[in-house]
Amino acid sequence: MKLNERHLMQLAAVLDAGGVSEGAAMLGMTQSAVSRSLSMLEARVGEALFVRGRRPLQATALGTQLAVHGRAILTASRRATDAVEGHLKGTTGLVRVGGVPFFMDAIVSQMIAQFHEQEPEITVQQSYGNLPELISALDAQIIDLGIVPIGSTHPGSQYEFIEILPGRNIVACRTGHPLLRRARPQASDLAAYPWIAPLPGSPLMTDLQMILTSLGVSELNIRYSGGSLMSVVNFLADSEALAVLPFSVVFALRRENRIVTLPYSIPQPDRSLGILRRHDALKVPAADRFANHVINVFDELKHIIKRHENTVVWDR
Repeated sequence: MKLNERHLMQLAAVLDAGGVSEGAAMLGMTQSAVSRSLSMLEARVGEALFVRGRRPLQATALGTQLAVHGRAILTASRRATDAVEGHLKGTTGLVRVGGVPFFMDAIVSQMIAQFHEQEPEITVQQSYGNLPELISALDAQIIDLGIVPIGSTHPGSQYEFIEILPGRNIVACRTGHPLLRRARPQASDLAAYPWIAPLPGSPLMTDLQMILTSLGVSELNIRYSGGSLMSVVNFLADSEALAVLPFSVVFALRRENRIVTLPYSIPQPDRSLGILRRHDALKVPAADRFANHVINVFDELKHIIKRHENTVVWDR
């Protein structure tokens, strides 16, 4: 025997509301329509669902049992409705974001936490990758948006790129590094110390080669490579090594007072950090809401970062 789920929902609503007219109003239906549904349900099961002559309505044992299932259906229906409304408004759902590791760990992860405080019903699923991997993930609809640095070579007209932070690299070292005591560090001074190589495929690797050229040396003494942001910071903080890092990353870690900017000007990359999306991607309102959050936070942050950068006495 198959019962009509809508009839069970209406039975539950009538019992919970205390009457047919009240239950009909709760469901947005007419009293006559609900009465017909209940009569059809009684005919289908072959037994009365209400005790005759009782006011307010009182369910029979079978009516009580069926109402339990009706409430479950009614609850599921309401939750489904809320889910659709939340999805359309962007207040619920899943946001899949990929980004370059150092920026994600130092800066964006904090923004995700702030976003969750504002939008607790939205889940953010984060992944890592450099530009080629993130473009592939966007094409395969594995992620909704990427947070990546892009230079003069745009990936193509099928992508939208919104700049959120201008590119700026620096040489980082530990607090108290011997080079910080030099009034005017020279290229030979930097070349004399060990270096940390960026992650393979990272645009920072190209930047390191630019620094190598600017220092006028054929190679640097690479002592460590391939680490995460935390491992790079730990290595820097406990050694005399140097590393090329985005200024914003060092800025984000400033309160830890473990690594600082070496005031030595280096060649700057022609690229900016931004949000990358496909124009033809499926619309995900929650992802739009998250992207706007990141844009707004960076809009405030970049001015603070710039002021902090101006406090560094750059020399060469």
